[in-house]
Amino acid sequence: MPVIQKADRVILQHPKGASAEILFYGATVISWKSANSTNPEPIERLFVSGKAALDGSKPVRGGIPVVFPAFGAPTHPDHVRLPQHGFARNNVWAFSSVVMDNEAGASVKLSLDPNDAIKAQFDHPFHLEYVVTLAEHQLSTGLHVTHSGLSTSAPFEFQALFHNYIRAPANEVLVSPLTGVSYYDKTEATEEARATPKVETRAGVDVKKITDFVYEDAPGKYDVVSSHGTIEIKTTNFKDVVVWNPQQEAGSKIGDMEDGGGRSMFASSPVMFGDSSSLSQGRRGWDNKS
Repeated sequence: MPVIQKADRVILQHPKGASAEILFYGATVISWKSANSTNPEPIERLFVSGKAALDGSKPVRGGIPVVFPAFGAPTHPDHVRLPQHGFARNNVWAFSSVVMDNEAGASVKLSLDPNDAIKAQFDHPFHLEYVVTLAEHQLSTGLHVTHSGLSTSAPFEFQALFHNYIRAPANEVLVSPLTGVSYYDKTEATEEARATPKVETRAGVDVKKITDFVYEDAPGKYDVVSSHGTIEIKTTNFKDVVVWNPQQEAGSKIGDMEDGGGRSMFASSPVMFGDSSSLSQGRRGWDNKS
């Protein structure tokens, strides 16, 4: 069967060799293997640090972590009790159902509802559903956010992000098309410089040095090109994208980053950022396809 459920994860397998693994802790995709036009054998497409904790003791360094309801250090008044990047990546999600299981591929749904620990950090009624779908040459992730309170309940503010750690030689990677897109350079030395928008002029964005760029109102479709091939990332309802790589200098200061890890990965993260999103009673969905 293409869907194999274990105690701490679920494994998706495609009849033609592609596979994916999703931990219940954080709903983190920790492996995606697929072939391409130049290599018929499935190869690992995601980077997971050799020092990453996979036992639920801390968020996974690598794969595709789900960030919700805050991106980075919390700034919104409703988020002051949250840890960095919120709580979705460091709570155990429930296995909800098998959405699809046939020759075309496999798809599963995980869910997360408020528990006592979450309520102490974020006291709003919500329901999260996360759908991961594996096809022969594609992995899709979709996050659906529901305000589960009464119609009289106050709306809540949130941000969301899929942090795609792509396995590729960092010194080769080029990302396009971002020419003409406004961005913020979070590596600048002063707060004023970090808050000053720039305009991308390069046809292909590289990460040969420490990179932490937030592109606003980005195209929603990106090509990530390296000697490992081309990965196309498509998004729905994610209006921004983060391009990040710590390189060796900053990567060596990250406790769970393997030695030289910054040279072996690249992070392209669709994000619903900016001024956050306000959700009243109802549901919204975001999708990420690679």
